Formats: sequence, structure tokens, C-alpha cells
Amino acid sequence: MIARDAVRVLVANWDGSYTVPSRRLYPHQWSWDSAFIAIGNARWSPRRARVELLSLFGAQWRDGRVPHIVFNPAVPEGAYFPGPEFWEARAPSGTSTSGIVQPPVHALAAWQVHLADPDPAFLRRIYPRLVAQQHFLRTARQSPEGLMSIVHPWESGMDNSPAWDIPLAAVVAGPMGVVRRDLTHVSPDERPTDRDYERYTALARAYRDTGYREAGAFAVEDPLFNAAYGAAESALAKIAAACGLDPAPHHAEAARITAAMVEHLYDDGLFHSRDAGSGILLRSSSAAGLVPLILPDLPREIVNALIGTALDRFEIKRGLLPSFAPGTPEFDPARYWRGPSWINLTWLVWQGLRHRRADLAELLADGMIRAVTTSGFREYFDPFTLEGHGCRDFSWSAALVLDLLCQHGLDGVPASLREVGEERRSLVETHEIGDQVPA
Repeated sequence: MIARDAVRVLVANWDGSYTVPSRRLYPHQWSWDSAFIAIGNARWSPRRARVELLSLFGAQWRDGRVPHIVFNPAVPEGAYFPGPEFWEARAPSGTSTSGIVQPPVHALAAWQVHLADPDPAFLRRIYPRLVAQQHFLRTARQSPEGLMSIVHPWESGMDNSPAWDIPLAAVVAGPMGVVRRDLTHVSPDERPTDRDYERYTALARAYRDTGYREAGAFAVEDPLFNAAYGAAESALAKIAAACGLDPAPHHAEAARITAAMVEHLYDDGLFHSRDAGSGILLRSSSAAGLVPLILPDLPREIVNALIGTALDRFEIKRGLLPSFAPGTPEFDPARYWRGPSWINLTWLVWQGLRHRRADLAELLADGMIRAVTTSGFREYFDPFTLEGHGCRDFSWSAALVLDLLCQHGLDGVPASLREVGEERRSLVETHEIGDQVPA
């Protein structure tokens, strides 16, 4: 059964208070991974889902940023690069972290966790931390046009998308001076190139050397990141209401960012990134441009145009969403974020289609199930052959398929997967769930 296999992956990747994305390649806690993982965990172990998010926010910085990696001190420094010695950053809790962020999908995750197992105390506990996360982005990353910038491709979550080729070309970089560990686990044909990593390292080092305050040669307003920010405000409105607080400021901010994205990032049926310095639109065929479908207040004509683009340029009737449009010179069905399908990206667009085009949402749901049935819970998939690439037993693939099974209502799949968790009781006793979470 797919659900049991998914739970087995999540149990194997659990580290006491959070879930690693992959035991071999990603041995620490990653920010947006934990958000997606919590959404799936809520379907069979709600307490574990809450601990996942609270553990991540236990490493939140004083300025509100949630770092993209929280390092496990038990993992050797050389097991992952760049590690804690490179970043030279610590949260107030004393935990070593990176200094950059990832798309703020955490409020959406917190609300989804609450819906799966209502817990007002959890919402009251995490709400101020989610608000602080959004406040950091508004104060540290907002442009005069009201859009949020990313200062590193890793902050987009779509690390080496062709959308970043032009701005990355301007980055001056020398040799990394380290051996890449990722290539011992995954074929070089499926990973970013050495040249990519040299530029990533140079950008991260330059940002670090400003005390994580000033953007370097890369400052981009990304549609996925901004859509996540807007969706977070919509989720925060619901969380605020559930906590007896005023949701109006969150509704207003969600509407404001949606309007800013339409004005400055939308063109010709797709949202595009924009260079934050020059204001030049960085037109590309990245599937990040479809993620604004998750925004509830997106104008109907924009929604219809995005759906047309998804059908024509991204061929979503095949059942999976390529991360970059097929038929373009940059498209590569096997290389990291340059064309393969990812469960999390497809899931986000599926969420945006569920209440607008249920027929297309069903095609994407079926496609995600077919991919993991064919190739297992891989990190990413060839959008045409469904061949799996990257890591095996990848956590967010397993977690989001669990959520999908509950929401999509496949024949024979129960609305609740609690019984799956009960079957694995010996692996998930309460004492095995750590309490290293913020007060």
C-alpha cells in the first residue's frame, strides 16, 4: 500500500524532533522540506507534525528569519557542504544554521496541520513566530514595488533553474576548494555543475561577509517565493481568526502582494522573475511562474491564462508538472530543477487548481500517484517516462503523497491514515518524539 510505504520513509528519516529530507544526501533539517513534511505527517501523526514545525522555529533568528538549514551537531562537518563552519551562523538557541532562507510555506503548513488535527494551543504558540518570519521579509527583502527579493538561488528552493542562468552569469567565482559530497550519492548528470556550485559558494560567502545583511550580485524577485509569501498571509488570516485575533491586516497584505505580482511579474500567460536592481523582467519558462495559482485573490483572467499556459507549454495533461517547460533549449528531464518533475511543485499547483479546475487537479493527483508507484519516493522524476532521479526515500515526496491520498479520495484510501500510524506504533511511541522545541 502506498500509504504504508510513505509512512515507512518518514519513520526512517525521523531524527527525534524533525525529519531529514534524505538520510544520505541531506543529513540535516531543511526549512521548506520540514513544512511539506509536516503537512504529510499530520495525516498519520499530528503530534509529530507539530513538533516538526516547532523544532524548525526553535532555530529562528532574532530578526525573524527562518534559516534554510538547521545543522545537527552529531553529523560530521564533512558530511555536507557547505556546513556550519562555512556559514558561521548561530540561532539564539545556540544551534548552528545557515544564513539564508527558503520560500515561506510554513504558515500554510501550520494551517494544514491544524485542519488535520485541530489544536488551538499549537496555533497560538506558532502564530507569533510565523508573523515574525513575514516581518523579516517585509523589512529586509521588500523592494519599493512591494515585492520580496531572494539573494541566492538556494532561497528559491529551485536551486539551478534555468531562470537563474542570466543573473548567475554575472557572479564572479573561483574554485570551491572542496570535494563535492553530493556526487558520491547521485550521478553528476542529475546534479548542478561544478561551475554552478562555484557561483553558489561565492554568493553565499559574500552574503555571509556582510553579516547576512546585504545582497551581493544576485537579488531577484521570484514568483514562487512571492506567491508563498502571499499564501502565508492568507493562511495567517485564518490562524489569527482561530486565535481570536484580527485577520484583516493579513487579508490586506495578501491582496497587496497579489496586486504587486500581477503588476510587476506577470507577462504573456506566466509569472516571471525580475531583477531587483534593474527592474528588468527575467523571462523564462520556469514552472515557478504557475505557483501563483495558490493565491486566492488572483484575478480570474490571470488564472485562466495560467491554466492555458500549464496545458500548452507545460503539458500537464500528462499528469506531472515539469519544473521547466519542455520544448525549450534549456529543458533537461533528468537534471536538478532544469526540467524534472518534483512532487512539491506539482502539489502546490494542484492546490491552486483544486477549486478552479477540478478535472486538471485530478490529472495531477493521478500523475503524482503514478510516479511514486512506478519509481518509488524519489527526489524528482522524468515528467514523461516517470523514471526516478536524485535521492531515494525522499521525505517530502512521501509526505505530500500521504496528504494527496487523504484529499484526493482515491478508491480504497481512507480519509484518515491514523490506522497506518497505529500499525507502526512500535516506531512512533511518544517518548521517541523529542521536545527540543521553542517555548
